[in-house]
Amino acid sequence: MDAGGLTLNIMTLGGLALGVGMLVDNTIVMMENISRHQRLGEGTLDAPINAAAEVNSAIVAATSTILAAVLPFLFVTGLVGLLFRELIYTLSAAIVGSLLVALTLVPAYSARVHDSKQSRFRDAVDTVIAWLGERYGRFIARFIVPKPGVPLVVFAPLLAISLQVFFVGKQVFLPPMDEGRVSVSVIGDAGMQLDELEVTVRKLEALFREQPDVATVFTIAGGRIFGRSEYQSSNRSTLKVQLVPVAQRIGNTEDWVKRMNKAISKLGLAGVRLRMRVRGVRGVRTSSGDDDISLRVQGPNITELARIGDQVVARLDGVEGVRNLTHTYEENREELAVRVDRDRAADLGVSSDDINRALRVALDGLVVTDFLEGDRSYKVRLRLPRADVASAESLGNVPVTLRQGVPVRLHDVTRIELAPAPSEIMRDRQRRIVEISASLAQDASIVLVTQRIEERLAGLELPAGYTLYDQGSFKTLQQGRRLGYQLLALALFLVFVVMAVQYESLRNPVVILLGVPFTVIGVAAGLWATGMPLSMPIWLGLIMLAGIVVNNAIVLIEQIEIERERGSELDDAIATAARLRLRPILMTTLTTVVGMSPLALGIGEGSEMLQPLAVAIVWGLTFSMLVTLILIPALYRLMHVHLSRRATMDATSQQPAA
Repeated sequence: MDAGGLTLNIMTLGGLALGVGMLVDNTIVMMENISRHQRLGEGTLDAPINAAAEVNSAIVAATSTILAAVLPFLFVTGLVGLLFRELIYTLSAAIVGSLLVALTLVPAYSARVHDSKQSRFRDAVDTVIAWLGERYGRFIARFIVPKPGVPLVVFAPLLAISLQVFFVGKQVFLPPMDEGRVSVSVIGDAGMQLDELEVTVRKLEALFREQPDVATVFTIAGGRIFGRSEYQSSNRSTLKVQLVPVAQRIGNTEDWVKRMNKAISKLGLAGVRLRMRVRGVRGVRTSSGDDDISLRVQGPNITELARIGDQVVARLDGVEGVRNLTHTYEENREELAVRVDRDRAADLGVSSDDINRALRVALDGLVVTDFLEGDRSYKVRLRLPRADVASAESLGNVPVTLRQGVPVRLHDVTRIELAPAPSEIMRDRQRRIVEISASLAQDASIVLVTQRIEERLAGLELPAGYTLYDQGSFKTLQQGRRLGYQLLALALFLVFVVMAVQYESLRNPVVILLGVPFTVIGVAAGLWATGMPLSMPIWLGLIMLAGIVVNNAIVLIEQIEIERERGSELDDAIATAARLRLRPILMTTLTTVVGMSPLALGIGEGSEMLQPLAVAIVWGLTFSMLVTLILIPALYRLMHVHLSRRATMDATSQQPAA
């Protein structure tokens, strides 16, 4: 962390929390094998050496697969890389450290420490594990080895059913985080002055401050601020409400918004429109606009864009799951349009500079002097009374210059009128656009809402030169989903390459890799049980599982290969290896699951971001234990049975005839 310039934050601590159970996996495999050799009566020095020689390659392969699965995340750019890079960096460094400890310190210390004491508890545990190992070995020998196709027939339909969750279920880019931040936009009628709007804003402030769940209320009057840009408008105000932490209030932020909408409706506020929306994580934007839904129409003419915006809003009105529907140009304001009669101005000898100066003096005034008070200086501005320039007619009476002693006034050389104009002009890639934005209702699916929107807009015809496109959360979701597919495929490929290099063969890596897709069954069960939507942390969990779930399979297949090298037949080697490796498989799986359980339970503030990741790993890893114990032996026999038969036939043919 120090080398990477990382700090202690929710992501780095989350990486450490995820790694708590995984860090001991390598040590467990090494210690269990050393203890087994010691129980077999080997010497203090021989037991660690022989045990380490058996599992060194398995431990290196298992750790390499995890790193191969997660390291591509370090090269991902954009929001996903920004959010999860620190977590992956911290987790990878911890896993590498655990590998070094398991290969060096654990065998060295085991040679010095020989545990000869047996407590009753340990005797009981050893008895139970031994009993389970014997029963499991018999189960493999009796049911799995003779009929290796049966487990595949059982698991395959479950996999097909589970895949539906990833295509039909609710999907979001990031899980919602309840930070208690609410934005309230107050929009008055066109032409409303700031002091009139202030009365309404004061009522809202008083209402919010009366609520026990409210910590602070911050008001921006006379416009709004977006980033470093400031937009002034006398009929606009924004209230930013910060609620107390989740543990100190009843219900979530969405519930609070619903209560406030009901309370505001009882105030009977006239001449204003209110839009309340829950704000997400500060600095994290999943949409190019301010809201979840952001449809944009690009074109050259603002008037036509405003007409299209009205048309789209009318079509989308009443769509289920959509609220706070609005577009950029639905609010117009009146501005003074001064058009110079150039011929008349030339006859009277009035220039454009003279007209500009007269307008500036009439509307803004001129700084004529400074007023000094102590060490402070105040500018003194001289301007006309507001009543003299309150309308277009009165402004036309402002003199511009004198012609032969007769004043030439503005209405003599210009035409002044009030013209409607948009309050702001939006551009995307230097082209004018109208943005139709809306918020998602609570528990609404962005995928289903987008489908309903597409159905409503199916018959919309745009003029030539105008284009409709999506810049909302759905586009970000699609990009994240494509990235998840790519990273998952890359992780599986890298895991396969690492195992192929380790084994110098393709057969065993294929057996191990065939068990990975069935992990989806456990993840789907976890999503169904918890009601979580499919999100980017879930995809990260799947990618990590691609490297984690192969660990137990590697340990099991390594032992099968060792037993076969010692002269055991294929079926006997599978049953013996299954019995010997049951204990480390149970221990590594349970330690990882238990270590990630607090994060999966979502305890504490800020846990919403990493809870889906932990849920995916806990449920997926738990089910993968069944895959390793039942399906992997069956797949191994299916892949090696022909070779075993061929070797037997070759050995028989080479025997001399009697």
